[in-house]
Amino acid sequence: MVLTFTLDPKLDPDLRTEIVRLWADVTNAGGAVGFVAPVTEDEVWDTADRQFAGVGPDGPNRLLTAHDDTGRLVGVLFFESMRFEPMEHWRMLKRVMVHPDFQGFGHGARLLAEAERVAREWGLEALRLTARGGLGLEHFYARSGYREVGRVPAAIRVAPGDDRDDITMWLDLR
Repeated sequence: MVLTFTLDPKLDPDLRTEIVRLWADVTNAGGAVGFVAPVTEDEVWDTADRQFAGVGPDGPNRLLTAHDDTGRLVGVLFFESMRFEPMEHWRMLKRVMVHPDFQGFGHGARLLAEAERVAREWGLEALRLTARGGLGLEHFYARSGYREVGRVPAAIRVAPGDDRDDITMWLDLR
């Protein structure tokens, strides 16, 4: 399958709705993208609107989308600035998501590779992301070159008695 990546697509109402739908679908399939299943699209909207704020070529945050050859949204991620000059040499990746229908085919790795390509083009020195423990995500990110640089034990409560580590991953681009 051919994926088409777009940096800073027009974040119109249709794309916003597609991203919120993707976000809910990923969460409800067990994905760790800020919510715990079950979640509805209505529940995602407030967080999504905050994530969309400041996104665009002139804003501090940027959006990368991946669509298949039929135009269906396959995945997204956000580049987020820390908005602090001493940290402008790197970006945080947020909401790294691939639709459950497309997982297991290497699309997540391709999305990360495109993010790395873009970051290098911008002259960034590193990318950072966080992952929820207990899902093996740190192994997925490690295959794309990220290394674990920190872990906060039991920082994420997904249910009573089910606390997960908050794992920080770093990709050095130097």
